[in-house]
Amino acid sequence: CGYCTPGMILQAVQLLKERPNPTEAEIRHGLEGNLCRCTGYHNIVRAVQRAAAAGR
Repeated sequence: CGYCTPGMILQAVQLLKERPNPTEAEIRHGLEGNLCRCTGYHNIVRAVQRAAAAGR
């Protein structure tokens, strides 16, 4: 639905600033304060992994 997207983006940006090459567990931990009822976080975690890879 997109309700959680702004918070996820802000958290992901902060996470990648602190840890440019995070593990999946670090990504999940970094995003755990944001609730998403729709996706189960799988695609969000993959997007953060792709963003980290693009930033290398």
